[in-house]
Amino acid sequence: MKRIAALLLTLAVALCAALPVLAADTIEVTEDVSVSDDYDWTRFKGQNVTLNVYNWGEYISNGSDDSVDVVAAFEKLTGIKVNYTTFDSNESLYAKLKSGAANYDVIIPSDYMVAKMINEGMLAPLDYDNIPNFQKIDAGYRNPDYDPQNAYTVPYMLCTTGIIYNTTMVDEAPTCWADLWDEQYAGNILMFNNSRDAYAIAAFKSGHSINPATPEEVDEVVEQLKAQKPLVQAYVMDEIFDKMIGGEAAIGVYYSGDAITMIDDNPDLAWVFPEEGSVLSVDCMAVPAASEHKEAAEMFINFMCETDIGKANSEYIGYTTPMHDVWEVLDEDLKTSEIAYPSEEDAAREKVFTALSDEVNSELDLKWSEMKSYDEGGGSYLFLLLLLAMLALACFNIWRKVRRKTRNQY
Repeated sequence: MKRIAALLLTLAVALCAALPVLAADTIEVTEDVSVSDDYDWTRFKGQNVTLNVYNWGEYISNGSDDSVDVVAAFEKLTGIKVNYTTFDSNESLYAKLKSGAANYDVIIPSDYMVAKMINEGMLAPLDYDNIPNFQKIDAGYRNPDYDPQNAYTVPYMLCTTGIIYNTTMVDEAPTCWADLWDEQYAGNILMFNNSRDAYAIAAFKSGHSINPATPEEVDEVVEQLKAQKPLVQAYVMDEIFDKMIGGEAAIGVYYSGDAITMIDDNPDLAWVFPEEGSVLSVDCMAVPAASEHKEAAEMFINFMCETDIGKANSEYIGYTTPMHDVWEVLDEDLKTSEIAYPSEEDAAREKVFTALSDEVNSELDLKWSEMKSYDEGGGSYLFLLLLLAMLALACFNIWRKVRRKTRNQY
């Protein structure tokens, strides 16, 4: 009996050794993802809850290229269905919510848009009893100017803006934002198609603050953008992926994480942190005031702050995580990337957006619209002049014929 008992014990030990080792306080969701087990992830199962999540394009690990399908993992764990859609700029997100054309439960705006939405009562205060993983957010990213007590937002990812260029189309690597006004790149420049990021680039170039204090300051900086416009091939957001990867433009501006993605797809591309400095932005998870599933939305936010989920998202999209425990387990190439994690010298030149006054915001929106339509308006005006000239010429020819006919009759 002792021999049999010993044999059974040996087999049990061997079997346990062969099984996956899971921490005592985690639940395995997929082969690559475990989550905390001290959270009630299943309280909405069987209730037919659907969350509408509105995020930037290319901004979540989606299961492609052997990555974790984060949305599918959340649905499997919680029984909550996710209707996941994307936007390409803070401004389009704001316009969609403001119009009431759609009802969302989780959105991911950037810092300056967060401040605007808070001021306009567009966000719901968060119940952190439903988001205990907020404690994983590094202290340096808590209680920011745009949301002083983190009453409305949880940081998702961080990024900087910079210059991406094609090494086969550029003789000498750009070094500064001012290079985007160089006529040698005429017709080959891609510029941000949103007012705040584009304005910041012109402000860096001209030595102004990226956070204008007066309408007059806005006017001065937008003149720089107006001067640049004849050189610009297109104002883009997500369209930059196809254009830069496909070699359709020599130089462009975009966000750091997306630059990593583009460089992975086209090794001829390279990244520059401009010498004038760059914008450090924080994209945040928030719940719109009109959400019909606030508690489930907070569960989604808590899920996104799980270490395995944060790791999967950061490694897939290449953006900077605000969670130190995620950084510690990142792939070494990303952890040491100077695009995702700039040097101390570069980081010292980063600036952050702050909330603008209503007066300044209105002026920026107005001047941006005027700048964007400047050439188009000029083109339409020239077309109208040409049309009038052609009409005048036709009338003149008709008059000559009538006059000649009258003369002949005389």
